[in-house]
Amino acid sequence: TSLRDSGYSAHEVAAVLALRPDRLADVAQRLNAVRAFNALPEAASLAAANKRIGNILKKAAGDAHITNGVQTALLKEPAEQALNARMQVVLPQADAMFEQGDYAASLKALAVLRNEVDAFFDGVMVQAEQADLRQNRQALLKHLHQAMNRVADLAQLAGA
Repeated sequence: TSLRDSGYSAHEVAAVLALRPDRLADVAQRLNAVRAFNALPEAASLAAANKRIGNILKKAAGDAHITNGVQTALLKEPAEQALNARMQVVLPQADAMFEQGDYAASLKALAVLRNEVDAFFDGVMVQAEQADLRQNRQALLKHLHQAMNRVADLAQLAGA
């Protein structure tokens, strides 16, 4: 309740605590980052996409295994190629900011992926008939999901 008394929403608190941060000192920093992210125009769309990705990955758990590596040769649709290309630029930046402890900047860096993420879900059938395409798309989403959830479980913000 003291976090709620500090003015953080239940969704913001749940998003941070879902990851069970090792250090209590990290909690306030992560909450501030989540609040800053939540104020971005891209936040609602990315939180909803993150929730959708989580659901896809849960369902895919029985699908042999999702590799960590994305095979670019298997990226057939323009929207998945664009998302992968943008992730190659953005994720290292977001990771570097996270490692420096700048959680807000890390989340803000990820916000630029919104258009590519939206286009991916509009133009790509994740559950393709071909196993190699399906697993590659799942791997792409897994990579994005891991990056998006380093600071907090952003799916907790969906519908906030």
